[in-house]
Amino acid sequence: MKKVLIITYYWPPSGGGGVQRWLKFVKYLRQFGWEPVIYTPENPESPQLDQSLVNEIPAELEVLKTKVWEPYRWYKTFTGRKMDERIQTAFLSEKKKPGLTEKLSIWIRGNVFIPDARRYWIKPSVKFLKTWLLQNKVDLIVSTGPPHSMHLIGMQLKRQTGIPWLADFRDPWTNIDYYQDLMLGKRADRKHHQLELKVLKNADVVTVVSPGMKKEFNEIYNRNYAVIPNGFDSSDFDKLEKIEPDNDFSLAHIGALVKTRNPLILWKVLNELCKESDTFSADLKIKLIGNVDVFVRESLQANELIDKLEILPYLPHEEVVKEQMRTQVLLLLINRTPNAHLILTGKLFEYMGSGRPIIGIGPVAGDAATILKETGAGVMVDFEEEKLLKEYIWDYYKRYREGNLSSTSGNVQQYSRLALTRDMAIQFDRLINR
Repeated sequence: MKKVLIITYYWPPSGGGGVQRWLKFVKYLRQFGWEPVIYTPENPESPQLDQSLVNEIPAELEVLKTKVWEPYRWYKTFTGRKMDERIQTAFLSEKKKPGLTEKLSIWIRGNVFIPDARRYWIKPSVKFLKTWLLQNKVDLIVSTGPPHSMHLIGMQLKRQTGIPWLADFRDPWTNIDYYQDLMLGKRADRKHHQLELKVLKNADVVTVVSPGMKKEFNEIYNRNYAVIPNGFDSSDFDKLEKIEPDNDFSLAHIGALVKTRNPLILWKVLNELCKESDTFSADLKIKLIGNVDVFVRESLQANELIDKLEILPYLPHEEVVKEQMRTQVLLLLINRTPNAHLILTGKLFEYMGSGRPIIGIGPVAGDAATILKETGAGVMVDFEEEKLLKEYIWDYYKRYREGNLSSTSGNVQQYSRLALTRDMAIQFDRLINR
């Protein structure tokens, strides 16, 4: 077996989408001749915990851990949060709108903790791993971000050991959807761009999750980028017994629903359809599974949809899979941000694996829309296409009433985790055989 050291901040029992990409690669890498070793923090600050993901870790996997120091204790004290309260990504606020202390904290996070709050883990990690590598041979180093501090660990290890290094980007760096919300000064913005360019230049291979991200990175630094998207694990669905769809006409969004992802057009259309049809109003159920921003709740209230709403807390992944399979229509909501066209979340592929129809709201010329069209898994409606969205929802509703609402998706196996792990292993093999 060839051996790969994988540097990742997110690892079970941490939950959420950031964990699953490399957890699933690790699950299948041995089938392609690679033995993974994980390096991860002993005490990470994770938005969610999901003990069910621990069951996905392969037997006898070597996992290296060291403690990480992060400024979150100070942040929680400063903003009046409880010490056991989890920090949400993308500035999601569930209970109140951000106040002055929150805004000041964001400024500090963007201008002081560069590239992110895990920067203080870089130096001790390089020291620890360099010593470990003297006694343990590996063929390849992988870093996955965000947080992008992981790439700085990988870059320094490559420089000091000469071991080939692959940098995997699950999200962009300076083009991530909330970058403009960091309130960066000129010096901080320049520093972020310098570090990003350094990683893109020095990594032996850079993998990204979407064609749009590849195009954006090529504008920063022109080189070959390998596109290996997120996917779905067929075994997550195959092991479940047959699950019947909801009796209600349920529309569900899985995952954090932040302010920039708030589908104002959807709430307006649903409000209109409820007023136009008593039957539709009686059948409708809106399920939001995960953390929901206060601005989203206000929008639902303003459109008189609160009585149709069911908010479920963060669920273990195995329970999320069941909810996806029983929901009538799955909602793919793209952030309304400058980089919307390149957003290709893992959620889309999980949705496809469930076999339920999808309605997306976002750029009709974006990466997500391309895959929906290519596979026939659903439809994408632009942020302002109110009339078309209304037609799609009514069509799905009629099919629900007739008892024949289902997905007609095909050509989805190319996005299975097994197939994608093969593609990643090909990148590994090419790199060490250069």
